[in-house]
Amino acid sequence: MKVKLIKYTNDPERTCAMAAKLCYSNSDIEDISGKMSSDDIKKIIRHILSVRHYSVLEHASFTFGIEGVSRALTHQLVRHRIASFSQQSQRYVNLEKPDYIVPKTVSKNKQINKKFEETMEYLWDTYKEFVDAGIPKEDARFVLPNAASSKIIVTMNTRSLFNFFNLRCCNRAQWEIREMANLMLKEVKKVAPIIFENAGPPCNTGPCPEGGKSCGRWKKTRKEKE
Repeated sequence: MKVKLIKYTNDPERTCAMAAKLCYSNSDIEDISGKMSSDDIKKIIRHILSVRHYSVLEHASFTFGIEGVSRALTHQLVRHRIASFSQQSQRYVNLEKPDYIVPKTVSKNKQINKKFEETMEYLWDTYKEFVDAGIPKEDARFVLPNAASSKIIVTMNTRSLFNFFNLRCCNRAQWEIREMANLMLKEVKKVAPIIFENAGPPCNTGPCPEGGKSCGRWKKTRKEKE
């Protein structure tokens, strides 16, 4: 899996801080921007996060290039509606070469892994046979599995990313999308460390919402903050 932050709003924390300050100021926009120091920006960002004034966070967006993930993952990913997605098309791209993701639970079991790989080879051989027989790629792809590897470009604003990290960095999330979410969080922290300093699963900042299905991580997090 490869996750790279390929583009983002210039100076995202200043942009969000300007939006927040404008809501409560009579000053001109140019004056607001010029008068904010790094400390001012930190203070404003932390304040808007504490009072959950999340609308101002929507002014900063982040675009990720993601490779080596399964179609099973991207089917989950596109459920996040406030985002933009551009995915490698199985309709137009010829996928004759087998390329798929193997879950660790499968790869650790030699017998199951062998059967998994044999199944993948069979499915791709069938796909190639259909294409060679003149079946359109958009129809031949019907035999390809959820394990098929894919590439996708994703753009989300900060508010949407908060929701995404809240759900997908949780230990209860499916392993592959959780791994991707953690890599995405690592990337945005490089360019907006104050905004995303507490982003992640809900137990980072409060109680676990999973009830009896909780992994128990919230207890450790709470102890560390005491």
